[in-house]
Amino acid sequence: MLENIVSTGKKSTREGFGAGLHVVGQQNPNVVALCADLVGSLKMQAFINEFPDRFYQVGIAEANMMGIAAGLATAGKIPFTGTFANFSTGRVYDQIRQSIAYSHKNVKICASHAGLSLGEDGATHQILEDIGMMKMLPGFTVINPCDYNQTKLATIAIAEHQGPVYLRFGRPGWPIFTPEDYKFEIGKAYQLREGSDVSIFATGHLVWFAVEAAKTLAAEGISCELINIHTIKPLDEEAVLDSVSKTACAVTAEEHQMHGGLGDSIAQLLARKMPTPIEYVAVNDSFGESGTPAELLNKYGLGIANIVSAVKTALERKK
Repeated sequence: MLENIVSTGKKSTREGFGAGLHVVGQQNPNVVALCADLVGSLKMQAFINEFPDRFYQVGIAEANMMGIAAGLATAGKIPFTGTFANFSTGRVYDQIRQSIAYSHKNVKICASHAGLSLGEDGATHQILEDIGMMKMLPGFTVINPCDYNQTKLATIAIAEHQGPVYLRFGRPGWPIFTPEDYKFEIGKAYQLREGSDVSIFATGHLVWFAVEAAKTLAAEGISCELINIHTIKPLDEEAVLDSVSKTACAVTAEEHQMHGGLGDSIAQLLARKMPTPIEYVAVNDSFGESGTPAELLNKYGLGIANIVSAVKTALERKK
């Protein structure tokens, strides 16, 4: 029931990464961490305090950090790199492609301050193309968790995964609603609620907005099936198709460009296997700007009301 999906407080997803990194440091001596002069922002201090000899501060030299990480992986280490999402992808795409993806290095690229919700830092830091960039790289796993608990669990899970991973998370405090004992599985969607009228597939921060939108719609008699797609690639195709086979229409919600994100992945799947009306809640071919997270998410069409509207449009289209 939707009433059972409640927030137990607020913490940022980047704090979940920091907590998870500390855990994997304790579990596996081969885990090492690198940062491009943003230790505080990435919440890496607990790892550094306990394992100073396994931490590398590379300074504002992100491309060099990716090369070092590739070398460490070649030597059998499990490197976790840390910087903002913009600098983790756009600034270093060539190094990732040539030194990590091409040779399938076991590097974990951990990216904070993704999307619009980093807020006042403005358009130059608000990357909205990163999921598309990273999911196109052959062999890359792409994960976008929704809250503190899920980010911590995802960070622990990727240490056990063999191969390159892009882990995306954010800056602001955000509602915590994933159970601490939830079993995180890479590539396995997390169904939050069963429904019969429409399937909502959400990722990252917008999962919570989808929960709130589904509550509003339930009060109007609309039954939403709500699925948290934390792993963009590999996509849980079975979960998507099973859901849409019941509801016959879909809405996707993400803090990313409309082109190249979760919505595109699901639309491609449905076009091939189950043609279905689908509506996107995403940024429509635009850069961001400075503002508070709430102001920006609403201005760029990523609010709760936008998900409600997209559901109603999808329902009209399936008639």
